[in-house]
Amino acid sequence: MALKCLIVEDEKLAQDVLIKYISLIPSLQLVHCSSSGSDAISYLHTNNIDLIFLDINMPELSGIEFLKTLLNPPHVIITTAYSEYALEGYEYSVCDYLLKPIRYERFIKAINKVIDLDKQSTIPSLNQSLTPIIDYLFIKEDNLVQKIFFKDLLYMQAFGNYLKIFFKESKTIVTRSTLTDIESQLPGNLFLRVHKSFIVAINSIDKISYNQIHIKETAIPIGTTYKQEVLKKIKIK
Repeated sequence: MALKCLIVEDEKLAQDVLIKYISLIPSLQLVHCSSSGSDAISYLHTNNIDLIFLDINMPELSGIEFLKTLLNPPHVIITTAYSEYALEGYEYSVCDYLLKPIRYERFIKAINKVIDLDKQSTIPSLNQSLTPIIDYLFIKEDNLVQKIFFKDLLYMQAFGNYLKIFFKESKTIVTRSTLTDIESQLPGNLFLRVHKSFIVAINSIDKISYNQIHIKETAIPIGTTYKQEVLKKIKIK
């Protein structure tokens, strides 16, 4: 079931960017765009929404003032050109903030954060709408851009400014990217950073020894600084 999205944004260009990004994700459904907080309030009086993309700096009623009017707000992602507004937004339990101009990979990270928050929720109706919202990413290889699905991945290894991606079907892709950049696009419930040079798909792990993760015939080192998080994520005491 798709998450119903409301855009509250007075800038046409920013609206268009969000509309485009939402359209690229089948499990997100845009149901309304408001150019003012007052219009959004009127819409919410008669409609249920799962996720609001909210601009902070709007005339008449600011995004923060809009948040104060909501008694039981849905998930909220702030969109703003001013990073100083982000801290104020977090005081109202927003899920994330997107700094304009919004990059698609950063948009995906924010949506994945909403997914993780929903998975921790005790409300069944929200949990039922979770999976999957995003199950892929796009990777550039030479002059091609390839769509790769999370379920097909084993692990990723960094080589300087390049990244080698290993698939279950024994193929690999090399792309010019850093591990940190790619990590921001991966859902935290499916992937785990285990070393400064490795990210692994959790469901591909075959076994774990004292300082290594084994995936098929490959032994992947667990970095000292990552070990505690690895054990916590895999629930090993």
